[in-house]
Amino acid sequence: MTNVPESKLLSGSQQAAGDQLAHELLETAKLAGPMVLTQLGQIAMMTTDLALVGRIGVDAVAAAGLASRVYVVSFAFGASLLAAIAPLVAQAYGRNNLALLRRLLRTGLWTALLLSLPIMAFALRGEQILVALGQNSNIARLAQQYLFGVAWGVPPVLCFEAMRLFMGAVSRPAPVLWITLGAIPANALMGYFLIYGKMGLPGLGLFGAGFASTLVNCGMCLAALGFATRGGAFREYRLFADLWRFDWKLMWQLIVIGTPISTAFLIGYSQFSAVALLAGLISTDALAAHQIAVHVANVLLMISFGISAASTVRVGQAVSRNDGLGIKRAGLAAFLLGAAIAAVLTIGVIVARFQIAELFLSNASVDPNLTIVLAAKLLLAGAIFFISDALRCIATGALRGLKDTLVPLFFATIAYWPIGVLLSYVLGFEMEFGAVGLWFGLSVGTTVYAVLLSLRFQILANRLSHQ
Repeated sequence: MTNVPESKLLSGSQQAAGDQLAHELLETAKLAGPMVLTQLGQIAMMTTDLALVGRIGVDAVAAAGLASRVYVVSFAFGASLLAAIAPLVAQAYGRNNLALLRRLLRTGLWTALLLSLPIMAFALRGEQILVALGQNSNIARLAQQYLFGVAWGVPPVLCFEAMRLFMGAVSRPAPVLWITLGAIPANALMGYFLIYGKMGLPGLGLFGAGFASTLVNCGMCLAALGFATRGGAFREYRLFADLWRFDWKLMWQLIVIGTPISTAFLIGYSQFSAVALLAGLISTDALAAHQIAVHVANVLLMISFGISAASTVRVGQAVSRNDGLGIKRAGLAAFLLGAAIAAVLTIGVIVARFQIAELFLSNASVDPNLTIVLAAKLLLAGAIFFISDALRCIATGALRGLKDTLVPLFFATIAYWPIGVLLSYVLGFEMEFGAVGLWFGLSVGTTVYAVLLSLRFQILANRLSHQ
């Protein structure tokens, strides 16, 4: 019997581990790619809507912005709750449990429809909500026109979200990408026709902008239903068998996992709203610069969100195989991929920070130089935030794959307000660093959150790998 040197055995095992990690990186990238492009497609549609509305007038732009805040916060709360679909489906898919897959999609669609009711009611009362928050009554009235149009699209868009999460969790995100790419020009044309009254249609202004989104959402939902029933990969699943059966037990499981996700979203959203108010107290230039930096952060977050969704799926599938080492590899691959992309994009933002600020203010009616310089400073100060937020997003996704959502909510309550907002106030006002201090506070709070989440995943993954 030939004795193999221990050093060669170690070298071989390290090479095998490296090959497995490389394979995991490739699989994560293949899964995340369509998800990232889908998120960017959503941004493209939002940008198109803003450009079309901008031709109506300044009041219309302001009204659409306020209406979007009312709509997005309620819609995102519902969509965040539905996020619980992904880890449950990923684990069922890993076990090849087709019956449970059907139940999960059916329950997800029922949950989406039930969530639509309060979200629609919230949107239909948008004018009263905005006036109660001290907004200009005329702008609030215009915002309600947009909300009257977009509210009816909530049921189809939430059902589409449920199917998007399902398709991604079974490692088939491509149909959603093709649907989104098709929806971008459809949304632009429909908005153009209905806002300005083209092709014999009446000019409906802001209502037309919202209603165009509703029609496009209906089309996207129907297209997803078509893929789910007739697509070759999905036909054998018979996903809509017994569609009318109501599964309270499974719905409760979705709520238990999803509610902490939604609550954490609201805490994060409230943090940015609070910092925006603080920026407004400093100056109008500070508020405008802050909004530019937030918009850039949101675009970068969409890329991280796609990688996060892929990490949920890959970790969930490893859990279904009882593969402890696979769980660690899936998390590590997502972290490496996300950190590398976030670092490259952040460097790009730093280098082009003045040009980015000028893009937002090139048509300003007053001298924008002060705001451009301040926005560039915030983009530089936000460099740490951009990377930390990417890691925070990916760590959250990996923990969702383990169905761990309650402890991350606890971390959010610690990191966002007692650390992030409080430190922003101290640095911005007490230490007089202004808007730059606000962003340093955001960066510290987000970094603390990202570190806590990453440690949490590492602890759970180590525990599972030794079982």
